[in-house]
Amino acid sequence: MSDAAPPSFKRPVEKLSDEEVKDLMGQLRRKEGGWLEWGRACKALHDSQCKPLDIFEETGFEQVQQLQVIVGSQVFDSLVKGGASEEAIAEYREKGSDVLYQLRELDQAGRIKAAEFALDRGLDMDEARLLAKDYKEFSWVKPQPEGFSSKPGDAVAFFCWKRARQRAELAERSVLIAQGLKFAQSNGAREKLQALLTDFTVVPEKKAPRLPFYRLEQEDELPRTVPVAGHFPLTAEVLQQIPQGEETGAFRLVRSEQPCTWLSLPGWQVVLWAKQPVAIICSTKDLPEAEIKGRVEDVAALVDLGTTEWSADHFHLVEADGQLAFQWFAQAPSQPLLGRLVLLLKPKRVFDENVIKEPWQMV
Repeated sequence: MSDAAPPSFKRPVEKLSDEEVKDLMGQLRRKEGGWLEWGRACKALHDSQCKPLDIFEETGFEQVQQLQVIVGSQVFDSLVKGGASEEAIAEYREKGSDVLYQLRELDQAGRIKAAEFALDRGLDMDEARLLAKDYKEFSWVKPQPEGFSSKPGDAVAFFCWKRARQRAELAERSVLIAQGLKFAQSNGAREKLQALLTDFTVVPEKKAPRLPFYRLEQEDELPRTVPVAGHFPLTAEVLQQIPQGEETGAFRLVRSEQPCTWLSLPGWQVVLWAKQPVAIICSTKDLPEAEIKGRVEDVAALVDLGTTEWSADHFHLVEADGQLAFQWFAQAPSQPLLGRLVLLLKPKRVFDENVIKEPWQMV
């Protein structure tokens, strides 16, 4: 028996009547109410299967505007539920959908702190985007850098300080120092940035290693996965227990009636050396920032769960915000490493699979 919790179900959204759709379209067309009302109206229309392009043609709200006010209103609701200050709630009720939209990837507590800071410092949309990005990444920096607090402004100040130390050009350093001082919230952060005005030591930037991409290039490398019956000696009855599977997709994934899936890989040395290999299918969009050229595609990530020692020459599998992620660390991190990334496998580009099944015929 499985101890897994039963799945949760969301209440289905009630479809709007034609009259309700007409009323909401008119409200948006006449721009009645404020941006919060517009966001909730757009959300209701989207939930009722109204196409964003149709909403634009009827109301003049471009698709990007619809997304901004919808997401912004959701972030606003999280501020209210999380107990943000009355001043912040009152201010954002009137304006600020563009700023709140940039804070969408932060958790509720982070949104409140970032939203109140953005309001206090009068940040615009681009500055709010920088704030959200650096504040989220700062939470992954362990241990907390000396001199910098956990406040959102200090997060931006830290990365400005870090980038400034890596610049030899005085003009670039000055811009980053000034930017950091604008965001800094603690005296420690300000002192660290001001010290760079007299300390011109350049700390070389440590670059992450290249992501270990491989691609299947030869037709005879394409995997063929079969179920394993067991190890001799075996009885005839075992044949009746072999799970039946069907290869599907670019990586020839096999899913059987039993809860087991296999991925076949060529016998490359890096694959054979893995102590406890496991495959994770992900998109190139899910990978750390790197020089990933070409179109977005799915890749198979081979992870060695048996190798958890830190290495600056490899990416590692870690848990970040409750989800698995690949990260590179210039120094040994304090957080536990779950495994080492062995390779990223791209599928062979096959235009006609039937061709490679036919033998060559000489005429």
